[in-house]
Formats: sequence, C-alpha cells, structure tokens
Amino acid sequence: MQQDQRKKNSTEMDFFSEYGDANRYKIQEVIGKGSYGVVCSAIDTHTGEKVAIKKIHDIFEHISDAARILREIKLLRLLRHPDIVEIKHIMLPPSRRDFKDIYVVFELMESDLHQVIKANDDLTREHYQFFLYQLLRALKYIHTANVYHRDLKPKNILANANCKLKICDFGLARVAFNDTPSTIFWTDYVATRWYRAPELCGSFFSKYTPAIDIWSIGCIFAEVLTGKPLFPGKNVVHQLDLMTDLLGTPSLDTISLVRNDKARRYLTSMRKKQPVPLAQKFPNADPLALRLLERLLAFDPKDRPTAEEALADPYFKGLARVEREPSCQPITKMEFEFERRRVTKEDVRELIFREILEYHPQLLKDYLNGTERTNFLYPSAVDQFRKQFAHLEENGGKSGPVIPLERKHASLPRYVQVYNCAFKLNPYQRTTESCFLQGPAHCRGSIQQKSQRH
Repeated sequence: MQQDQRKKNSTEMDFFSEYGDANRYKIQEVIGKGSYGVVCSAIDTHTGEKVAIKKIHDIFEHISDAARILREIKLLRLLRHPDIVEIKHIMLPPSRRDFKDIYVVFELMESDLHQVIKANDDLTREHYQFFLYQLLRALKYIHTANVYHRDLKPKNILANANCKLKICDFGLARVAFNDTPSTIFWTDYVATRWYRAPELCGSFFSKYTPAIDIWSIGCIFAEVLTGKPLFPGKNVVHQLDLMTDLLGTPSLDTISLVRNDKARRYLTSMRKKQPVPLAQKFPNADPLALRLLERLLAFDPKDRPTAEEALADPYFKGLARVEREPSCQPITKMEFEFERRRVTKEDVRELIFREILEYHPQLLKDYLNGTERTNFLYPSAVDQFRKQFAHLEENGGKSGPVIPLERKHASLPRYVQVYNCAFKLNPYQRTTESCFLQGPAHCRGSIQQKSQRH
C-alpha cells in the first residue's frame, strides 16, 4: 500500500514538474490547500530561489474578498522591508476583463511563529531578543507608513530555521491618512480575541490608534517566553478577567476608553485587583525583557511605547542600530482612494489588474500609454497553471502536506511550508548581529554553538 502511495506521489510530482510554468517556475509539491485555492512550493529557474505560488480562485465572487485581496497586494508592494513577507511576482492573466483567479508568487518560508513556539521548548534568551527586535523593527516601518496591521498573532508571522521572522497577512490592515483624526474609525475589526487590545474588547466598531499593534506584539512576546498564549479568553468577559488578573484593574479614566458598553460596565463593577509582578509570572525571563513587556502591555494605550521607542529600550542594547531600522514614507491617499468610495466588482477587477501589471513593466507602460491589449496571447503558461492547480484541487493536494485553512476570507499569504510536524530551530544556536548586516543566508553560518549535548 505504501509502495502504491509512493508511486502515486511520484507520478503527481512528475506531472507537476512537466506541466508547471515551463517559462520560469518548476513546481515541487503542494504545501497548502483550502477554500481559497492551492499553494505549491516551486523553484524560480531564473534565480534559483525557492518560492511559494498561491492560486486564489473566484476572487470576485464576493466583492469584500476582492477588496481585501486588492488591499493586501497593494500594501505588500508598497511595504518592502526585510521583516515583511515579499511578493516576488504575480502572473499575468490571459484576459484583462474576464479573469477570475490570480497566481501570486511569494518568497518561501518554512513555517510560522505558532509552529516554532509549539515545537521549541528550549529557545534561548538570544532567540527571544532577536524575535522581538525583528517584530518591532517591522512594526516601526509599518506604522511610519501610517498602516495599522490589526491582526498580529503568531500564525501571521512566518519563520525560517535560521530564526528569521516576517510579518504577513495584511488582509485586515488599514491606512490612516494625514487628514484623518489621530484615532481612526473602522467597522470591520475582526482580529483574533487573544491578541486584541483591551480598548477593543467586545467592540467591532471602534476608534483606536497604532497602540493596538503594540499590545498584540506584547502578547506574542509573552507567548514566546512561556510557550502558551498569555490571554486565551473564551469570550469577552473571560478575556477581560485574564487581562486584569495579571495587570490589575485599570483606572476609571482608562476604562472610559473601552468603546463597548457591556465591557466598560463590567470593568467598572469589577472588584479591585492588584497587578501581578511579571517576574512572578515569568520567573526565568531576563529582567530587561520583562520591563519592556510591561510597557508593551500597558492597559492604557497612551502608556504603550511606539515601535521606535520600544526599539530604543535597554533590552536591545548591543543589537539595536538606528541605521538598520528604517522608517517608511507615508502612503498617499491616491493609492487607497478606492477605500473612500463605493466600488463595483468591475472597478476592483480593474484595480487588481493594475496591481498585477506592476510586476510586468513593459505591459504596465503600454497600459499607461493606452496601447495595451485586452487579451494576452504570448506564452505565459497561465493555462498550464490553471490545469495544474485544478488537478491539485481535485486530488486533494496529496503530493504534499495538506494544511487546513483557518480563515474563511481569501487573504494572500497562507499557508507556508512546514517540512515536518515538529518544526525545530536549533536549540544550541543563537542569533548574531551579522544576521542583519549580511542577511538570513549568512545567519546560518554565523550562528554559534552554545553547548555540546547528546
């Protein structure tokens, strides 16, 4: 039976290789599958890089999903940073006006922070510091672009075995423009409760600031330290109980910032709780790490540091360096003008097509000059990809590990390659500054042995 399965897998692998995008990409295996489509790992034959090719099908079935995809591919084009996942390429559809699917090529990451935390119970203090530094460095860049991520959690942070992290999944992100108030008003905040700032508890209709992302980073860092979620609330009330059990009951002024009436009344009527010293909750942690964590988890958003302020914390002494912590130019209104008006399905289709052309410079030039063709008949191998991905969907993606989709919306980056269920970092390795100076490839060679254990 096993021999038959291996033979079937081998046949499918041959099929993938033979009928993949012969012009550029050599398909390796299926690494994810869900209601959105299929993800395959592949080799970019032009560069030799490993990539992940994601097909998202029927993107215009629901205009809200199409707008989310448009927002995400636009943001990932504008936010180019070493600690943010990168879109390498988007395949050109055969027709400008009739396409339904898109094929997005990402850099391939091996796992995500959720898997890293789950599989590694012997991470070092150097790992903790390096992880938090990368996350705050990315957040500084994102926030200086006037972007709020709004859905930071371990599963939205991709990871490699060399300890490199990259933030992904910008489907819920929003841009705050300079002419808007310092607090922003959006109505579809649906991020995971466990990492949601207290001012948002129970509210899907809130005003808030970039401090919501800082709170999420604090929750993630605490989870890295202990291996368990910090505030795994079963509902809003339980969530508030867990927060106040650790942080103590907030002041009445702070409670007034909570938008949800029920949550605000619950906090007001709550018995007085004293904060638990973080050294008691995290007895083996670096005291400097706990001082920073206490700042990140301030109940009042005004008391949380900005990402830039957090990077200047003494915890990062010897690692932080301003010249490699870039800011981003604020994103202009023109890029997200579609968010300010009611758009039709065809409007969004045209805007997504315009984003795809960013990865095809000559065709973009023709488009801007008004000389582009409606149909593209040159060999792009998109038809081959369509057949291939259809085959993968029909066969359940059995040539590789199948990872279930957790979100119903069609967000772009997910899922990533997990080579085995126990994704391990080397527990004897520590990160060094050379990871930043010479990049992740050099990091593997520069990581030093801590001890020799059997």
